[in-house]
Amino acid sequence: MPSAFLPPKCKYSTEHDIKGLGGGILEIVEDFDGDTYRAVYTVKLKGVIYVPHAFQKKSKKGIKTPQKDIELIKQRLKIAEQHFNESFINNQEDNNNE
Repeated sequence: MPSAFLPPKCKYSTEHDIKGLGGGILEIVEDFDGDTYRAVYTVKLKGVIYVPHAFQKKSKKGIKTPQKDIELIKQRLKIAEQHFNESFINNQEDNNNE
C-alpha cells in the first residue's frame, strides 16, 4: 500500500499492522543506506493520526520489533488516547451541550 507520507518521486515504503498492538496501529518500514527505519502510527482515533514512535531498527535478528520499542509504543498510545479523549471527545460533547 503506498504511503501518503512520501513525496511522489520516492519509492514506497512497506506499511503493515503491528502484531500484538491491535488493529489500527500501523508501521512504515523503510530501508536506507543499509539501515532499517520504522515509524509507528495509529489511525484508530477518528480524524486524527498520532505517531507515537519512530526509530532505527538495530537488531540483526529478524524483522521483529524489539520488546522495548513495543512497550514504549504501548505507553505512548495510552497517552495519545488520553489526549484524544480530552481534546476531541470532551470538546465535542461540550459543543453539543451549548
